[in-house]
Amino acid sequence: MSSLTRNRLDGPEVERETAILVGAAIGTSGLEDAEFSLDELEALADTAGADTADRMVQRIDRPHPATYLGKGKAREVVETAAVLEADMVIFDDELTPAQGRNLEEIAGVNPLADKQLKIIDRTGLILDIFAQHARSAEGKLQVELAQLNYRLPRLRGWGDVLSRLGAGIGTRGPGESALEAERRSILRRIERVKRDLLDLERTRRIKRQQRQRTGVPVIALVGYTNAGKSTLLKHLTDAGVLIQDQLFSTLDPTTRKLSLPHDRTVLLTDTVGFVQKLPHQLVEAFRSTLEEVKEANLLLHVVDANRDIERQIAAVQQVLTEIGALDIPAVIALNKSDLLSDEDMERLQGRHRDAVLISAHKGYGIEGLLGRLDAELSRLKVEVTLDIPFDRGDLVARVHDEGEVLKESYSERGTHLVARVRRESLTDLGDFMAAPVE
Repeated sequence: MSSLTRNRLDGPEVERETAILVGAAIGTSGLEDAEFSLDELEALADTAGADTADRMVQRIDRPHPATYLGKGKAREVVETAAVLEADMVIFDDELTPAQGRNLEEIAGVNPLADKQLKIIDRTGLILDIFAQHARSAEGKLQVELAQLNYRLPRLRGWGDVLSRLGAGIGTRGPGESALEAERRSILRRIERVKRDLLDLERTRRIKRQQRQRTGVPVIALVGYTNAGKSTLLKHLTDAGVLIQDQLFSTLDPTTRKLSLPHDRTVLLTDTVGFVQKLPHQLVEAFRSTLEEVKEANLLLHVVDANRDIERQIAAVQQVLTEIGALDIPAVIALNKSDLLSDEDMERLQGRHRDAVLISAHKGYGIEGLLGRLDAELSRLKVEVTLDIPFDRGDLVARVHDEGEVLKESYSERGTHLVARVRRESLTDLGDFMAAPVE
């Protein structure tokens, strides 16, 4: 049965829904992987406002093209949902439009059900959470674009489905009226949203270029959702950011100044968290926001030390690969390490020797992390254009010795160099820079 609870984001009382979660161990994938993914799906459902009534995992060679699990199993799932009075069935993979429609039809003719059962997939659930949590104009537009692109191929019959389902999980976002409109209307809306996002993207690009001209290094916080990135940002910079024990509580990037050892100032940017099977529609819609990651000098990869570390790292690296940011140097911070036993902490240090163990909540390991970030930035080289007068041949020699000279020419004013140098050398070379640091 649905229960009345308080929405953790906004405060008003909302009716929570109940869900049956359905996963599949496909091909050679093990049941352990499927159960782990369902654990995450359960957390996603809870964040969206649904309590899990039951979980089901089926081993299959490949998804059934018509009903994902096969008609017999699909009917069994629907009957279980009816007995448990569940409001919805959530599948742990993205359903094709045909699978979704066929499952809706099976759910609609179930004689045991006294209400219409909603069929939702992982992508729809994540998009729903993003719709709830988007705060800025850009964030709302990005979520709307992702939802419209997701629902467009599923438009056939969707108006009838929405009229039966009413409100709740899976129906939030750009608005029921838009989704019931003709395909041409939705396509026009998509183009309008894209234009609005393009204007906001230009503004973001200008701000990013202004930051680059200052030569101040940028560190981007990346990591699995709910790994503690926002907590770490707040601890390091006293930023007034939203911190909640929820998945995807942060959608809009937040940038703050951070002081490192040796009087180094950097900019620290928090970004949206990642998960397994992050919908491609979201990666595309949030691409301009994720550019903040791609343009960073260094990544601070925050990992929850109390969850499956390898899966977290793999999921984050997959998204970094998709946006072209995997080659950016990174420091891994194993967060929430204060909750580990001494034995587990020793084991982690042995397996992840380059990682820094921290607790963003209690401040444990923060000084060591700041020192590590400072050291990593010192190792990085940046490209500069220099015009050095002939009487400063010592600086030309230093650039040759410590850096990488890409181009060298001479004029009446002196030596013209395009080189890659350590960022720490910029203090001495700043007066001779002919172009901003990239």
